Amino acid sequence: MTTASRLILAEDDTHLRAMMAIVARTRGYEVEACADGAEAWARFEATPAALLILDWQMPELDGLEVCRRVRQHPAGAHAYALVVTTSGGSANLERILEAGADDYLAKPFAPTDLDIRLRIAERRIAAAASHRSAETQLREARYLAGIGELSLALQHEINNPLASLLMQTALLRTGTVEAVEVPEMLATVDEQARRVAAVVRRLARTEAPRAVPYAEGKQMIDLAPPEAS
Repeated sequence: MTTASRLILAEDDTHLRAMMAIVARTRGYEVEACADGAEAWARFEATPAALLILDWQMPELDGLEVCRRVRQHPAGAHAYALVVTTSGGSANLERILEAGADDYLAKPFAPTDLDIRLRIAERRIAAAASHRSAETQLREARYLAGIGELSLALQHEINNPLASLLMQTALLRTGTVEAVEVPEMLATVDEQARRVAAVVRRLARTEAPRAVPYAEGKQMIDLAPPEAS
């Protein structure tokens, strides 16, 4: 059983609840039918479902309160809530929307009316899932691009001073350097080490990274020192 195939149905009228469950099962849902809002909320809280059908007027918790609680749940942002109501009028419909419902169905209704509403819900759920997937892929692509840009920037800013440091220390290890040359070489080591440290500091302070052209059409994060005014 997948979360997407589950449907939580809350309706206190026994016969109407049975009819609605039949329509939903015909569309392939595994229906968890509840006689009141408290049971519906308990089921969602334990195992969130992608789709809920909530009667407005119910004992324990009414459908709007269940809807509000669903929206407060960590998994509730992507749940689709269909509220069934006998209360028409723009004021009541406004209350339904304010509670966080996605759609409503006015009583009395025929099985075909509910079937149409479920098809609408399915399309919207699928569209929302596709949109979230596209956003995730875009974030991942930007993240990977950012890693590449940062890698190029570090190579550009750090490779030269690192090469100088390695060369100077290698020469010092050989023991062939004249004594008079040691202070100058140590000063070079200190200078290059400070260059690397400065790049690290600029990286840590960068709040809004800016990409600049590098080579072969690539870009890198701008870690160059600010120009003297």
